[in-house]
Amino acid sequence: MASGFVHLHNHSEYSLLDGACRVKALVARAVELDMSAVAITDHGVLYGVIDFYREAVKQGIKPIIGCEVYAAPRSRLDKDKSLDDNPYHLTLLCKNNIGYKNLVQLVSRAHLEGFYYKPRVDRELLELYHEGIIALSGCIAGEIPSLLLANKYEEAKQTACWFRDLFGRDNFYLEVQDHGIYEEKQVYPAMLKLADETGIPLVATNDLHYINRQDYTLHDVLLCIQTATVLSDPSRMRFPGSEFYMKSAAEMKELFPDRPDLIANSLVIAEQCQVDFRFDEFHLPAFDLPPGYTAETYLDKLTREKFALKYPAASQELKQRLDYELDIIKRMGFAAYFLIVQDLINWSRENGIPVGPGRGSAAGSLVSYVLNITTIDPLRYGLLFERFLNPERVSMPDIDIDFCFEKRDRVIDYIVRKYGADKVARS
Repeated sequence: MASGFVHLHNHSEYSLLDGACRVKALVARAVELDMSAVAITDHGVLYGVIDFYREAVKQGIKPIIGCEVYAAPRSRLDKDKSLDDNPYHLTLLCKNNIGYKNLVQLVSRAHLEGFYYKPRVDRELLELYHEGIIALSGCIAGEIPSLLLANKYEEAKQTACWFRDLFGRDNFYLEVQDHGIYEEKQVYPAMLKLADETGIPLVATNDLHYINRQDYTLHDVLLCIQTATVLSDPSRMRFPGSEFYMKSAAEMKELFPDRPDLIANSLVIAEQCQVDFRFDEFHLPAFDLPPGYTAETYLDKLTREKFALKYPAASQELKQRLDYELDIIKRMGFAAYFLIVQDLINWSRENGIPVGPGRGSAAGSLVSYVLNITTIDPLRYGLLFERFLNPERVSMPDIDIDFCFEKRDRVIDYIVRKYGADKVARS
């Protein structure tokens, strides 16, 4: 039987120089504590999501994908040091894949548009990308707790209602924590009052930055590295106490003995969150096909036309090799990939951009040679197609292409113009 509590506010090693929870150990400890799920909510980033998801699935526990974003006090576009260098914290959890896509948008635009000391979202972005997301009001650095600490109860209430109305009654929670910090205890009664007056439910979290209590010393060292200070410096930034670890369900219940709903709501939230990643699908940009063709039929037509030009007196064995390769490429769903690559290389050559002859396993493909992706005849050198593409090992074909370093930017510009900037990435 599951423990009755799920940790929804956790900073892994991907909260750089702040989180001391290794993903594998984080998941393993949640399993050890018999929890049904565990979340990842790194500061402002989604770096660790895939590693975390794979590890959680591997260890048989539900992964909850989230992020503790930074929210600009005004607009994400405002960057006045006296007003905008201290953003609020807000915990966002994905209910589904739509929520994940929206969280990606939020985090990306926070970095691209709102970065000022930290990547920041704002209300405008939240209004655009709130669907499929459950929001928690955040730690003591959240907007609502900050207003309460400043004795601005009515403003805090208005803010809470804004979040409730935006995300929906079932998708916004007032987040309460107890790490033995004075400010948390001061805010707690006001949070209860807010919940009573607005109907917004409460949920308890623990602001995880390390896994076991004794790890707080290691985390302390990490903070010193982050802030370029030393442990003996009395004025350095440090966490108050050693309570920022993965507590058991029993320990969490002891913190809020009179409000079992705070603990139970962590399960309510966890049950609603279900993001599924597929690692066996490939999403390629659309190749501009002639009317009436699919990627498979056009690749077949194009290859056979070029094959006839390159091998006007082809043997039956050679034709069988071409049929075999085309069949494998089409069955594995890579027809569009070959069309895109050959278009890119042929455009480059037509525009005076030197392209290498091809290297690696792609040189073993007759189709690559016929389409001028490579310039090495695989049959002449006895090269094997199976080293390049094998139906027993489904992975993207690895075609290594060398372009003239002085003109490669022209190639990239062509790709962006043809397929769209949102379909192109540089490593």
